[in-house]
Amino acid sequence: MRYEEMTGLVQTRAQLPDRQSAERAVRATLETLAERIPDGLAGHMAAQLPQEAAEPLRRVAASHESSPEERAYRRDHGERFDLTGFAGRIAWRTEHTEEEALREAAAFFEVLDSAVDPELMEKLYGVLPNDIRELLPESRAEQNPPPEPDSRTE
Repeated sequence: MRYEEMTGLVQTRAQLPDRQSAERAVRATLETLAERIPDGLAGHMAAQLPQEAAEPLRRVAASHESSPEERAYRRDHGERFDLTGFAGRIAWRTEHTEEEALREAAAFFEVLDSAVDPELMEKLYGVLPNDIRELLPESRAEQNPPPEPDSRTE
């Protein structure tokens, strides 16, 4: 999928007024997602996206380069925050409300689901906590029932 097609679909699905708003929503969602998921998964996702969409993922992962312990943790886990934190970060980045940020993120995830391999979406689903998983397309949730609660993944 080309970047222009991706942002156009996000614009339509999130009912955004223009392409620039859609680009901000895509960038903000990807940056926030890259903070939440393991760096390795962010790298695999970046490899399947257009360059313009891959850049925020790669930039956030590169910013994690600090102590060896921190790099190892980020590579395997990502930063821990819930849906409220996810929405707040996107809202801050887009200068929208949290409600708008959630709508935009859900629209982006619908587009992402058709832009990357299903296996990669399965992995993404597996690393996100239940509340953030609710933003993923309903068909993805039906294919992957939530695992039993595990305090290590929340």
